[in-house]
Order: sequence, then structure tokens, then C-alpha cells
Amino acid sequence: MFIIIGFIVVIGSVLGGFVLSHGQIGALWQPYELLIIGGAAAGAFLVANPLKVVKACLGGIPRLLKGSHYKKSDYVDILAMLYDVLMKARREGMMAIERDVDEPASSELFQKYPKLLADKPLMEFTTDCLRLMVSGNFEAHELEQVLDIELETHSKEAGEPAHALQVLADSLPGFGIVAAVLGIVITMASIGGEASEIGHHVAAALVGTFLGILLGYGFVGPLATAMHHHAQEEAKAFEIIKMALVSSLRGYAPSVAVEFARKLLFSDMRPAFADLDTHLRGKR
Repeated sequence: MFIIIGFIVVIGSVLGGFVLSHGQIGALWQPYELLIIGGAAAGAFLVANPLKVVKACLGGIPRLLKGSHYKKSDYVDILAMLYDVLMKARREGMMAIERDVDEPASSELFQKYPKLLADKPLMEFTTDCLRLMVSGNFEAHELEQVLDIELETHSKEAGEPAHALQVLADSLPGFGIVAAVLGIVITMASIGGEASEIGHHVAAALVGTFLGILLGYGFVGPLATAMHHHAQEEAKAFEIIKMALVSSLRGYAPSVAVEFARKLLFSDMRPAFADLDTHLRGKR
């Protein structure tokens, strides 16, 4: 929602200021300039990025419009799920959760959290970590190193679309200059014509520069930044899972391990200690 509002403010401010300065909106409509800038930018984008990054960019923009992937209630569910898993492992032993880990879709432990169960990347990360704890004689620091490597890989992969969009945003002003230069070439070719015709060509050339800068800094650049923030927010869910499981492996009680995980959350998404404690007490 805020992305749409932001774009409306950008368009309203730029066009509003132009009109109030007695500019003619029609003069800004230069479809051939848009074709040069948009086509060149799209081609360069396809050359620079593999297919999976292109798909991630196209799929990531609609997700941005929906807002944060995880709400505060989702983080409460993640912490509660971790508490349930760790409590069962503490009471019945690590081997007791082996079936839950191998078949999470049919596990009563995970079925209590349908939204998390439907989140395939999150569940794969959770069950993979638990599988290592169940099947291997890992020390806490050894598991932490493995999970750090996996989180680093996930972070790089999740950050690729934002990086690709930022590179595209940085290139748009340059393509705007390309369109302007081509416009000047056309202007020079008609230098002996009427003054109004020459003025029209010069205006079209300047609009190319204007469009490149506006698209780069007003639209694509902010989208890239928003996508970067979105990826960081999603990564927090994986980080709190890692923290809770590693803390449990170090011998901390499930409630303490979950509290360590809660501390990792950003302040606007972090449930209050009392609220989480009350929620967990209902499970004891």
C-alpha cells in the first residue's frame, strides 16, 4: 500500500510542479523516447541476469505490494512452534521428533501451524536443522557453523533480485542520456527547418533525460530498496529458528532458547515478553 502511495506522491509532485509552472503535460508524452529507454534497459537487464533472477524480480514486485511476508502473529507462531518441538524433544528425547521431522505434513506437532506448514522454505530449513540434531552428534558450535553457511547462502540468493533492480535503476539515467543524444542527432539533421520543429525535437530530447532520471530514482531505485528490506525481514524468521535450536543444543531450556530467539526480532515485530510468556504458558 505504501509503495503505491509513494508512487502517487512522486507522480503528483513532479507533474503537479510542472503544470503549476505553466508546462504542457502533452509535451512529456514521447513514446519513442520511452521505447529507447525501456527497450535498452530491458535488454541490458536480460543480458546481466540469469533467468531465475529475472523471475524472482517479476515475482517479487507483487509480493512487495502485499506488504511484509511475516506479521507479528506469524513470529509468535514460529516461536510457539519451536517451543513445542523443543519441549517434546526435552521430555521424550530427540528421537521422539524424528517422525515429525521426516513427515511434517502429517505431524500433529506442525499441523497446529497451517500457515507455517504451507511455507515451504521455512519448513525445509526447520526440518533440515532438526534432522541434523536428531541424526548427528553435533556440538552446538558445529551446528551453528553449518547454519551460518546456509543462512549466508539464503541471504545472497534472496538479495539477488534487489541487487539486479538497483543496477537497473542506476543504468536508467544513462539510457535517458542515450535517448537525449539520439534526439539531438535528429535535431541537428533538421537544423535548417522551422524554429517550432527544431524546438519540438529539442524538447523530445530533453524529455528522454527527464524520463531516465525519473524512472531510475523515482520508481525502480525505491523498488530495489523496498525489495532489499523485504528480504531482510524474511531472513529474520530463519535467524530466530537457528538461534532457538542452537541454544537448545547448548543445554538451555526451551523457554530460554525461545526467549533468545525473540530478542533477534526487530522491535516492531517483536512480541512483548509477557505476551509470549502467556502464550507459551497455555501450552505447558
